[in-house]
Amino acid sequence: MDTNDRLRRWRLILGSEAQKRMDCMGDGPELSQEDLMMDMALDAIYNRDMKFSFGGGGGKGASSPHISRWLGDVRTLFDKDLVKIIQSDAMERCGLKQLIFEPELLDNIEPDMHMASMILTLKDQIPKQSKENAREFIKKIVEQINALLETDLKRAVTASINRKLHSPIPSASALDFHTTIRKGIKDYNTKLKKIIPQKYYFFERSATTAANKYTVILDIDQSGSMGESVIYSSIMSCILASMSAIKTKVVAFDTNIVDLSEKCEDPIDLLFGFTLGGGTDIEKSIKYCTKYIENPKKTIFFLISDLEEGGNRAGLLRRLTQMKEDGVIVICLLAISDAGKPFYDANMAQRIANNGIPCFAAAPQMLPRLLEKAMKNEDISEFANSNMGAMK
Repeated sequence: MDTNDRLRRWRLILGSEAQKRMDCMGDGPELSQEDLMMDMALDAIYNRDMKFSFGGGGGKGASSPHISRWLGDVRTLFDKDLVKIIQSDAMERCGLKQLIFEPELLDNIEPDMHMASMILTLKDQIPKQSKENAREFIKKIVEQINALLETDLKRAVTASINRKLHSPIPSASALDFHTTIRKGIKDYNTKLKKIIPQKYYFFERSATTAANKYTVILDIDQSGSMGESVIYSSIMSCILASMSAIKTKVVAFDTNIVDLSEKCEDPIDLLFGFTLGGGTDIEKSIKYCTKYIENPKKTIFFLISDLEEGGNRAGLLRRLTQMKEDGVIVICLLAISDAGKPFYDANMAQRIANNGIPCFAAAPQMLPRLLEKAMKNEDISEFANSNMGAMK
């Protein structure tokens, strides 16, 4: 890297305020047109003398770009990861919470979880003219997560049901990949460099009868800190609800309880059924969810919460423990997120873990494997310790 390139990078980092000083020292770098566009885009939120405006100038400095144009410039000039960081900073530094509800703006914002969580938090304040744009923005996020989870979740469920029995009835969703490949190795085609199986194996579908169905209950904390978890778990719920082998129930709670099980056909409707923010009464929601437990040994209960209980803490622990003793597979997810360690009540999490209930944060990519292991009745605690940093 030559001297001018190093100075150019420092100049972009320090902002336009550094230009005069660098020029006075005789070290002013040469900035290209693209560099100047980057500088202007960054100045709009990181220079204290600049601020967004709709048209003319604003603040003490020079005229800043119209917000719509600024969003377009940022998406053109920087890669997606940087775009998300810059957008997030703009929200906090420049008060853009109001601006994102302008219909033309939402179309230009790069979809990310932080933005989606904020829109869901403020959905009741979205003006009428922006509601459809807000739904379209959330739809983009849903499509991304769906692409990440759908195939693996469905495969995990299929693999866990009657996995030793096979059926002569072909079904793409019930294809036993492992057996088909293992027994098809002998059919390897050296010219095509592919396995061309002479026979395909499909899982037995009899497990989809009502008596054999698993019930998966997702009890989801809708306090403001759980935004990403709400989004991931909602989409997971809709994917599971589309499968005949699973009965899916979704309950949202703060200090009140909202049963969203009937909204699982449409992930957008389900997400807009949540009301992020408010207090927390976990014990009351668990009590409500027990009405869906028909066959404890065929029930998986996910509590998705930061465990900041504002209600009966002893009752919360007692109900979870009783569920486990009855044969329900109980799993406590402190967060479903790519963002790192969640904020949660460590004392309550430890007490739950001490009662033999897995209690951990989960990356979304781990959900299919987690569900498969639960349905196979394998040791979730060991899996959590090795993959997700569980409470010990």
